[in-house]
Amino acid sequence: MMTEGDTSDGRKIERNWIEQMARNYDAARYGARIWLEHMRGMHPDSSFRAYGDVVALKAEQVEDGRLALFAQLDPTPDLIEINKRRQKIYTSAEVDNNFARSGEAYLVGLAVTDSPASLGTEMLQFAAVAGANPLAARKQSADNLFTAAQPITLEFEDDAMNPKDNNADDKNKPADKTLLSKISDLLAGKKDDPAPEAITLGEDAEAAFTALATAHAEQAAQVKTFAAAREADAATIKSLGDKVETLSAALTEVSKAFDAFKSQMDATPEGNGRSPANGGGTADPDLGL
Repeated sequence: MMTEGDTSDGRKIERNWIEQMARNYDAARYGARIWLEHMRGMHPDSSFRAYGDVVALKAEQVEDGRLALFAQLDPTPDLIEINKRRQKIYTSAEVDNNFARSGEAYLVGLAVTDSPASLGTEMLQFAAVAGANPLAARKQSADNLFTAAQPITLEFEDDAMNPKDNNADDKNKPADKTLLSKISDLLAGKKDDPAPEAITLGEDAEAAFTALATAHAEQAAQVKTFAAAREADAATIKSLGDKVETLSAALTEVSKAFDAFKSQMDATPEGNGRSPANGGGTADPDLGL
């Protein structure tokens, strides 16, 4: 990240500064963040937002005998993507050589840049004749210094960043279902797989949404049952209606037959058509009849 040598404002990085930074750095005490061109944006969606953190520092002697400072970084996905595109591949450190009035140096920030010359040789020549350091406005403290930009290569230790190195068995595993797919399955009435699935969201959130989807599915089932019952009732009503129509037709026929019989009875004369009785059919000779 830096070695003993010149900085962008003409001062030199002392060997003991590197030793002090490596020895004193504690991210829990004061963590150095990674910035774009030493610019600290105020908004999280700004191009000049933080792009990660410095996790740890160590000092090692390099081939030319100078002491160098190495850093372990925790970059954001944005910085990883930028680095993959070969952008902002140089770093420049911001050093406070009297951190918290301790009299010792401390790393307070790290910048990524594309122009090592602008923070190195050319900027160094410009700053040497300028009345004021042109980078002063970007410093946390006026006494801080920026080191000459050094090229870096980000090495990612997380296996997830290297899909080619993943175990072949993992590739054959089915992908974990998302919360959306689980809810969709429930709404569609699909059964859960017997194998347990990895939880991809917080357990509380997923449990809540799953319960909501389950309740919705149960209500949908009840609606289907009610609709089926309505259809059965409609069939019963239709059957009864058909029977009523049949009975009505039969009643009509009976009514017609009754009317015909009544008309016939009304047309028949009263009495039976026989002569009235006269008390006997033969005269008595003794009575002179």
